[in-house]
Amino acid sequence: MADFAATIETLEHRFMRAWMRRDNRDLRKLVRRDFMMIVGADRSQLLDRPSFLEAAEGRFGCSAYRFREVIINKHGKCAWFAAGVDLEMRIGARDWSGQFWLTDLWRKGAVGSNWKLAERSLSRTDPEESLPAAIQNLQLWN
Repeated sequence: MADFAATIETLEHRFMRAWMRRDNRDLRKLVRRDFMMIVGADRSQLLDRPSFLEAAEGRFGCSAYRFREVIINKHGKCAWFAAGVDLEMRIGARDWSGQFWLTDLWRKGAVGSNWKLAERSLSRTDPEESLPAAIQNLQLWN
C-alpha cells in the first residue's frame, strides 16, 4: 500500500509542477480525455479537459502550492486523493490564493497500466473556526 500511495502522491506533485510551469504537454499526459474539474465557489463551475488545458496556459495559473494533510485510498482501478492545499493562484487578473480542499480521482488505464487524472474538485475552505468542532461532534466514535 505504501508504494501505491507514493505513486499517487508523486503524480499529484508532477501535475501541480506542470500546472505551475504551464507545461501543457505534461498536463495532457497526466489527464484523461474525459477529465473534468469542478471549481467550488458560491456557484460551482465545471471545466472540461480542453477548457482546463487552455486556461492553464495563462488565465488560470498556479504559482505555488503546499499540500497539508493528505489522504490516499485505493478502490480497485481507481485512487482517491484528498488534501488540504495552500495555493497561490490567479484566475485572469484576480488573485485567488488561499487555503483549499482538493480531491482527485485517478484511474488506471487498461492499456499500459498508467494512472491518469479523471476528475478534480477544488474549493476554498471555510474559515469558520467552530465548524470542525461541530462536525467532530457528529462522529459516532468520539
